Amino acid sequence: MGKVIVSEFVTLDGVIDSPHRWSLSYWNDTIQDIKRDELFAADALLLGRVTYEGFAAAWPGRKGSNAYADRMNDMPKYVASRTMRDATWSGTSVMADTVGEVRAHKVKVNGDLLVFGSNQLAVSLAKARLVDEVRLLSYPTIVGEGLRLFQGGDVRLELIESRALSNGAFFLRYRPAAPVAADGNAA
Repeated sequence: MGKVIVSEFVTLDGVIDSPHRWSLSYWNDTIQDIKRDELFAADALLLGRVTYEGFAAAWPGRKGSNAYADRMNDMPKYVASRTMRDATWSGTSVMADTVGEVRAHKVKVNGDLLVFGSNQLAVSLAKARLVDEVRLLSYPTIVGEGLRLFQGGDVRLELIESRALSNGAFFLRYRPAAPVAADGNAA
């Protein structure tokens, strides 16, 4: 059975918006290795419409430039959208019933179903208890405003790994924590 992995770049104040504006100066070989290993362990990408549109504009033009770009272009991609009908990026299918289709995909694959960005998708999958792991690259910067991680959702996580990187960033892995009942005990 596959696992749904939510992978995000995040600032210290929880912002995930526009990581190209605040994360690139921290990029190093360690982060490159983390992201490469994560992508190559995945059987498919799960993307929200906005993230999909950005990726579909950027990645096809990089095909043939390196193994990471080729993997992005060649692997199956599923985009969550109620309005999009046709996806132009090769290997992409549109999911109208996101929760139902992700539930079905988890049964079909043995690898990871990787969510990059896509906050609304991550929130809906977390609410449906379909997220198996959250991976964060936390950057030592504060941007003050923007879309926050899991904005619109009540997500409780349990730390399973933390690694300080030489550039001041942290690689963090979480799994969903046991739900808490109204009396404060694990449900």
